[in-house]
Formats: sequence, structure tokens, C-alpha cells
Amino acid sequence: MTANPIAETVASLMPRAKAELAELVAFESVADPAVAPRSECEAAAGWVADALRSEGFRDVALLDTPDGSQSVYGFLPGPEGAPTVLLYAHYDVQPKLDESAWLSPPFELTERDGRWYGRGAADCKGGFIMHLLALRALWANGGVPVSVKVIVEGSEEQGTGGLERYAEAHPDLLAADAIVIGDAGNFRVGLPTVTATLRGMTTVRVTVDTLEGNLHSGQFGGAAPDALAALIRILDSLRAEDGSTVVEGLDTDAAWEGIQYPEADFRKDARVLDGVDLIGRGTVADRIWARPAVTVVGIDCSPVAGAAPSVPASARAQISLRVPPGQDAAEATKLLFAHIEKHTPWNARVSVEQVGQGQPFLADAGSPAYTAMADAMRIAYPGQEMQTAGMGGSIPLCNTLSELYPSAEILLIGLSEPDARIHAVNESVSPEELERLSVAEAHFLVNYARSRRA
Repeated sequence: MTANPIAETVASLMPRAKAELAELVAFESVADPAVAPRSECEAAAGWVADALRSEGFRDVALLDTPDGSQSVYGFLPGPEGAPTVLLYAHYDVQPKLDESAWLSPPFELTERDGRWYGRGAADCKGGFIMHLLALRALWANGGVPVSVKVIVEGSEEQGTGGLERYAEAHPDLLAADAIVIGDAGNFRVGLPTVTATLRGMTTVRVTVDTLEGNLHSGQFGGAAPDALAALIRILDSLRAEDGSTVVEGLDTDAAWEGIQYPEADFRKDARVLDGVDLIGRGTVADRIWARPAVTVVGIDCSPVAGAAPSVPASARAQISLRVPPGQDAAEATKLLFAHIEKHTPWNARVSVEQVGQGQPFLADAGSPAYTAMADAMRIAYPGQEMQTAGMGGSIPLCNTLSELYPSAEILLIGLSEPDARIHAVNESVSPEELERLSVAEAHFLVNYARSRRA
């Protein structure tokens, strides 16, 4: 990294950043009371609020949002006439999943092989630390040249829309000239990247009932309708033979134009087992950035442990459908409902419940803010040019912000590169990426303030 005062300051702050990230990771802040106590999210929100107050933010508040979660807000005024930049992150995290598969405790930040491991280290508690590092570097080198708003969401991983609804009800709160969403990531370690597109999502729960209660499979099996078998038929109808997503009426043939994702790299990043085929058709970039993708994320039925020889009377599944830019998530939800109902066999009783929904997002990659970020990335990543990529994941808030503030420029950066293994066991963050991206964000704020004065 080329020596400069901002970079030197960030480097000196890295031990503090590690200690703070360890404190924040220690909260099991899963925004689902069925998984973790609500007090864990409340404690994490309080930690974030205290951190903002210690940096001189005004109007720091815990916002009670309609889904029952808390978002944390703060405002740092800049010089008179300076533009306002909104910095976003979220403190809620995915569940730990199989704790026995973690090589170190999921809520204890652990250094191993040059990376810091822990749930939320990259997604997205590390994103909040990145914002703090950038601001501290500017404070140490002449001050922050823009007004800064920070919003740290408390239920992003649940997709329940609490912050979106709150922002719609308080449209002035998050108004800004530019918005930096710190919840994306570089295409790979060391390659500076902004994310220009996000797939939206819809999440539904499907319940199939066929009998008043489970029946002895020897006495009734063969004629009694099996609810789990019916559910499997429904789920199988959502994929073609090659694994491509099939939802009747939904376009599944769009192509990605831009940086490509070599199949060999994808297989390595996704840790696909030797000899196992990838699913779908088209390029990898087509499949993960430009087309819808259905995933069965959970099934409820009789567990294998202690299973009895009986015909299941009821079964339930949760389905996630990712929706690419150019398609409407609400319309995709209607098509998914209709597809499920059409493909339910044996006149089984089926009910479909929507759990969450968010629209896809397409940024204007030619805006002045992108130019300012590209210049900043060149400083933070010497010899590298900023790349523009898509992301298969969803950040529903992006669309809400673009609708509320149509003139705002929205950029997505962050720490969730492939090696971070977000949403999986052994999630980690690269401290080098945290350092470089903090430098980039600090220089972006300087560049953006300068461009607005020009």
C-alpha cells in the first residue's frame, strides 16, 4: 500500500479495530427470537450507539422499526455547504448453523491463517468497523469534509423490512447526496470492486397436509397420501433437469454483461466437491447475477433420529427465490405461489405464506460518486483498477433509498469477498481488506467533497 497519511493512520488503528470487532462479534445478534435472545440484538445496538457517540455523532438514536428490531442512527455535521453522505451497515447476523463445524467459537473473534474468524466478522459488523476506521483516519488528518449520517440496521438478514418501512415513514431522516452501503464485497481479495446490481428476493413457507395424523406405513402405506412425498414433488417442479430454476411465467434466460466469473474459480470459491456438476445453464455470471434462483433453505418433517415407520401427515419447507434486476419481486412472488399450487399433487392441501420480500437493485455506475470511488480505490489498491460486478444476494433497503432519494448516488462496497464464507460456518474477514477498504472509503469522502465543490 502506497504510504500516505490516511493509510498510515488506518494501519495504526488496526489493533483497536480488531479489539472492537471482537466485542461486536461477541453478541449473538440474530434477529430471530426463536434462534437467539432479543437481548443480544439490543446489546449490539447499544454498543453501536455508544461507538457513534464516542466519535462525536449527534442525534444518536435507537430506532424502533415496525418489524420489532432496532436500527441505530447518528449524524455528524460537516463544514457549511458540504454534501451529506449516508454510511450503511447492519449489526444483525445469520445464525451460527452447525456449531460443531466451526473451527473456533462462532461468536468469539479468532485469528487464524491471517484472517479473523467469527459470525458477522465480514457480514456486516466488519462493515461498521470499516466506517469507523475511515472516519477516524479523516479526523486525524484534517477532519471529515462531508456531513455524515450513519444507519446500522438490526434485521437485514431476516428480510422483514423494518428499516425500509421506518425510512418510508420518516423520509427526511436518511436523505443524502451519496450513500455508501458497506454490505457488499470485492470480487476477490485484493481486487477493488463496487457492486452495481443486486438480486431481490422473496421468501415463502409452504405447508402440505394430507392426513389428520401420521399413520402406520405398513398398515396404510401405498394408498395413504404422504405429505412429505407431495412436498418433494412440489420442490422438484421448481428445477429443470439441469438444475435451472423453473417458475412458470418467470424469465430465466437473461445474460450478464460485464466482469465474468470463471467456472474453475467459482467451483473453488463455492467449494464444490470433486466430480459434482454445477447446476443451471449459461455462464456462471448469468446464473448468479442475471437470472432468478430458487433454493430450498429448510424442511420440517419427521427427523431421521428416532424416525418411526409412519406415513407423514404434514410437511413444511421454506423457499428462497432470488430475483434479478429487471424483474419485479412482487410479481415473482405471485408466479411462485401459482406455480406451487399448480404443481401440488394428489389434491393435497397446500398453504403458502410469504415471509419476506425485497426488490432487485441496479445502480448508476457512471455517476460522479463512482468516479470519486474509483480514484480512491487506486490509492488504496496500488496498480489495480476498480471493477464493477453484480451480487446474487439481496439488500432490500437499496431500492427503498433509491425511491425515496432518486438523486442520491448509491455505491456498494464491503468485506464479503468469496473467502469470507458469509452465511456459512467459519465466516471470516481479511484484515488487509478491512484496512484497504477503510483507506478507500476515507479517500472517497475527500474526493466526493472536492467534486461537489468543483
